[in-house]
Amino acid sequence: MVNTSVDLTADLGFIKLKNPIIPASGTFGYGEEFGKFFNLDILGGFILKGIYKEPRKGNPPPRVFETASGLLNSIGLAGPGAIELQKIIKRTAAITSTPIIVNVCGGSDDEYVEVAEIFDSMPEVSILELNISCPNIHQGGKCPAQDDKHTYRLVKRIKDHTSKPLMVKLTPNASNITSIAASAEEAGADCLSLVNTFLGMAVDLKKRAPVFKNIFAGLSGPAIKPLALKLVWEVSRSVNIPVVGIGGITTGKDVLEFILVGASAVQTGTINMVEPCASVRILSEIETLMKSLKIKNLNEIKGALKI
Repeated sequence: MVNTSVDLTADLGFIKLKNPIIPASGTFGYGEEFGKFFNLDILGGFILKGIYKEPRKGNPPPRVFETASGLLNSIGLAGPGAIELQKIIKRTAAITSTPIIVNVCGGSDDEYVEVAEIFDSMPEVSILELNISCPNIHQGGKCPAQDDKHTYRLVKRIKDHTSKPLMVKLTPNASNITSIAASAEEAGADCLSLVNTFLGMAVDLKKRAPVFKNIFAGLSGPAIKPLALKLVWEVSRSVNIPVVGIGGITTGKDVLEFILVGASAVQTGTINMVEPCASVRILSEIETLMKSLKIKNLNEIKGALKI
């Protein structure tokens, strides 16, 4: 555990986390893998890789491509399916008391509901994160988070069928993210997480072709931090529910900047893939920086950006 004389508690309203660090879905496996590197109990929480009802192979390789200060990925949400994940969660819960968050995916609204119901029944799961950036097979491949009416309809259905707190993950690829955020809040979301990856692409000059078979891929890493910071600030000012910031966070300073613009906690992503013990370092950096700036607790600076 991190020894600290400052209060690192992150309050999401429905739950208080011991600190604001939550490794993001898709960058932390199923938790148990990272338990080999450090004690998972130091984390505020962690989110498992996105899951559909049935096993999923994902996209054909290549799946990742490194860019300047970032990473493009086209994994395709590969996974073992909901039933197998239940077994994995039980194993992971046996080695840590840190809140486990399940990232719920679906190819249709019905599948979202089915997956959410499966994990709603598990006491080992603390929060459901609704990944509405998944393409919807009945909406021409468009994801729910790109349409405010679809967002409202889906979030409300999940809330009507589950009892666990619901974190709704938003895409930056929406034309008006604050409108989407408002729809999620109105439908009953307990908090929001943003942002998911930005759409980008890479090309192979020799082949004169896209690197990825799907042409587009998701950009993450430090390159997107300024963009994510802006969107977290905008959304935090437009809703009355907690916001969890995501996007290019690699240091303790990054964490405090996201909290300053309004986030209640953060998710770390790409950094976990290149530095498995990043969470340990980042927590130490937060403590050191808070002491040097004489910040006693995170609430002192949450949303305190001076405009």
